[in-house]
Amino acid sequence: MHVAHDVARALTLAVDLVNSRANGTEGLPDLARLRAFLTEHEISGSRSVSSEDLEEVHALRPRLRAVWTARDMRTATAVVNGMVAEAGALPQLTDHDGHDWHLHFTALSARVASRLGADAGMALVEVLREDGLARLRLCEAPECEAVFVDLSRNRSRRYCDTGNCGNRMHVAAYRARLKSVEDTAEAAEPGRG
Repeated sequence: MHVAHDVARALTLAVDLVNSRANGTEGLPDLARLRAFLTEHEISGSRSVSSEDLEEVHALRPRLRAVWTARDMRTATAVVNGMVAEAGALPQLTDHDGHDWHLHFTALSARVASRLGADAGMALVEVLREDGLARLRLCEAPECEAVFVDLSRNRSRRYCDTGNCGNRMHVAAYRARLKSVEDTAEAAEPGRG
């Protein structure tokens, strides 16, 4: 699936926002971390945020997660459409800060949660429209609650980038295979069994 650079950035924003509250950790505990999150994701507009903004962003996360956990397209679409409508999305083509032409969906003066909801929502619209729910995945590692968007060509990705899950699972599988070979060799030794 080919995605435009602004859509890819907004999908990363959506994933990181959902995963900022996963696996028992709070990645956005305070205003300083929220401001850093906005900077890391190059969110346009004011970085002046209040505790009310932080609460609104926290409230946005379960709504975004609901798109990943939706069992059908109608449910996912209803969540995304609701977020975009509540944000008052008004698409505008713009280029700034060295970025190519891209869309902004809210005014720069809009509240932070509205800007994040509109950007994430519209990026999810692109994925849902193109491939349905197939690319919105939950990490398959045991005990991991993280989400990701599988943009691989063959949709074969199984693990998130959040907790090094892929590497951990591959090491565990390797150790299990090694143990199986050792157990088989021990059982085949004369005098055993």
